[in-house]
Amino acid sequence: MSKITKEELKDLQEQQGKLNAIKHDIGLLSTQIHSLNHMYADEISKQAESKKSLEEKYGKINIDLKDGSYEEIKEEK
Repeated sequence: MSKITKEELKDLQEQQGKLNAIKHDIGLLSTQIHSLNHMYADEISKQAESKKSLEEKYGKINIDLKDGSYEEIKEEK
C-alpha cells in the first residue's frame, strides 16, 4: 500500500482539526445567538409591561431616560 509523506499527513490532520474547531465554534455561536434572541424578546416584553404600568399611573408621557423627567403627550383632537 502506498502512503503520503508524514509531513503531508500532518498538514492534512492539522487542517481537519482546524475545520472541526471552527464547526464547533459555529455551533456555540449559533446557540448563543438563539439564547440572546430569547433574552432580547423577554426584555422587549418587560419593557412593554413597564410602559403600560407607567401609562396607567401617569397617563401618556415621554420619559427622558437620562434623568427620569417626563412630559405629557398632548393628543390632538
